Amino acid sequence: MGEAGRNNTKAAETALEKDWRIVSGFLREHPDMIREDAELLADLDLRLRTENIVDFGPAALARLSEAKVREKSARIQLEQTARSNFAAQAQSHAAVVDILESRNHSDLARRLEEIAQLRFGLVTGVMAIETPGGVPPGWRALEAGMTDKLLGPNGLARMGQTPYVDLLFSQQAEVVRSTAMVRIALYEPARQGVLAFGSPDPKAFTPDMGAELVAFIARVCERTAERWPIL
Repeated sequence: MGEAGRNNTKAAETALEKDWRIVSGFLREHPDMIREDAELLADLDLRLRTENIVDFGPAALARLSEAKVREKSARIQLEQTARSNFAAQAQSHAAVVDILESRNHSDLARRLEEIAQLRFGLVTGVMAIETPGGVPPGWRALEAGMTDKLLGPNGLARMGQTPYVDLLFSQQAEVVRSTAMVRIALYEPARQGVLAFGSPDPKAFTPDMGAELVAFIARVCERTAERWPIL
């Protein structure tokens, strides 16, 4: 298309826009005219439902159908989320019973790993505590100050990926893609540490998730572990 053709097209579009502004302004000033023109309504596939309401026929039905599909999809998603949350809470409560039946530190560590694998489908769950001081059998040893590195200074929990998977999960680290970590504090004076779960799914734990259920399990493990002294 030459320069003259493009100019003509642009001029036609400008004229059309000007004409439409005139038409739309006229319709706003005289709304009764479109309601009273049955032939025009038929050509536009519009129908009057009441004295002052125009029904847009198939177009309105299509929009209504799309809205219902979106509503149904959102409702299904909410229902699935609710079921998942309820199942997670039920498993967490059952896990508490398992934890409270622990006989010593090593039994607690074993039960936590079983809970992670059998109840939540994770790679493992571990308890880790800072040195100096004894480290119970089956627990991970952390250098002093390592808890702050894992969670951030005074951080209580962290969800998502961490560069310290090898430290926390040792041989199982190669299959861990995301973690949930919660700070624990044992005895007086308090010794810092973490309870950590590892998942093979990179989306199982993400930074935008809440850590309430993991923190709940951590508190139970914390109080249970304080039944026995660290030798």
